Amino acid sequence: MNSNTISKGILRALGIILGIFLLLFFLYKIQSVIVYIVIAAVISLIGRPVVIFLRDKLKFKNAIAVIVTMVLLISLLVGLVGLFIPLIVKQSHNLALLDIDSLKINIENIYQEATSYFNIKTENVKESIKESHFLSKIDYAMIPDFLNTMIAGFGSFSIGLFSVLFISFFFLKDSQLFESSIMAFIPDSKEERSKKSFLKIKDLLSRYFVGLIFQISILFIIYTIGLLIIGVENAIVIAFLCALLNLIPYVGPLIGGALMIILTMTSYLGQSFSEVLLPNTLYVLIVIGIGQLIDNFFSQPIIFSKSVKSHPLEIFLVIIIAGILFGIVGMIIAVPTYTAIKVILKEFLSDNKIVQQLTKGL
Repeated sequence: MNSNTISKGILRALGIILGIFLLLFFLYKIQSVIVYIVIAAVISLIGRPVVIFLRDKLKFKNAIAVIVTMVLLISLLVGLVGLFIPLIVKQSHNLALLDIDSLKINIENIYQEATSYFNIKTENVKESIKESHFLSKIDYAMIPDFLNTMIAGFGSFSIGLFSVLFISFFFLKDSQLFESSIMAFIPDSKEERSKKSFLKIKDLLSRYFVGLIFQISILFIIYTIGLLIIGVENAIVIAFLCALLNLIPYVGPLIGGALMIILTMTSYLGQSFSEVLLPNTLYVLIVIGIGQLIDNFFSQPIIFSKSVKSHPLEIFLVIIIAGILFGIVGMIIAVPTYTAIKVILKEFLSDNKIVQQLTKGL
């Protein structure tokens, strides 16, 4: 091997590295557009069953079916915004969601009432907590910042919303648009298998995302009914936020439950701890327990078994590993990504024994 060959190899390697760097830099700069495309793809997958039903069962033309589906989705979005945003803005001070100092005082008052009610007389424990300034170290800004981010997001989301809806319309109208774009990079010899994989992935993910909507809706109904029976103020808003947090596997229900308890306790602050605040908090725990039991033993098994066709233990391990590697975002996208990978592996590596074992349900 002469020096000329070595130098060409080095230049080629440097060119590849530079190309990869420029590609990553380009993707970083257009990350908002990528997010729009991903959201639009999810919306198109959710709306796909509706389009198919209107087109195949009711004999609508494809364009009309897509327009009707988009109108339904936009109406649902407008209804949610019209229902929840005014309530959140109007009741934010009562819920102590935007006032950090008020929230801090409320939680400290609850702590004082609890220690007094349960007759905790261990002075050393109290002194240790006081000296450690435990309550003062709690990040009370987390909940207000979360809500402020949501409200600010809705305020500056107009361009993004238009972009997502525009892209979603064409994804639904021309279901092969996204597929055709990717096919341009796939060799002709693998094109047929790739098309089968795309069709299978779309079917599975459509069922999965529609199933998630049903899962959130069921939790929302359970939480709303439970909180309304108890008499919690702003039950609809609290129920919606906590049901929405359930989208984050395993961690989301814990955060949602803690948020529901905090908001319930602060809404009853100033009333009798033993007669009002404590019993209602226990009732809220019961509501959370009922919702999670139904979700864990009925909703989730049906979604995973019927949509992505994976064993619950398999899903658990995938979500945990994705969470360790990529955090909360990884946990959210773990199931759809894993499902897509399984379909591709089955199509292209069906002779492999491990692949056969993983994909035997597909």
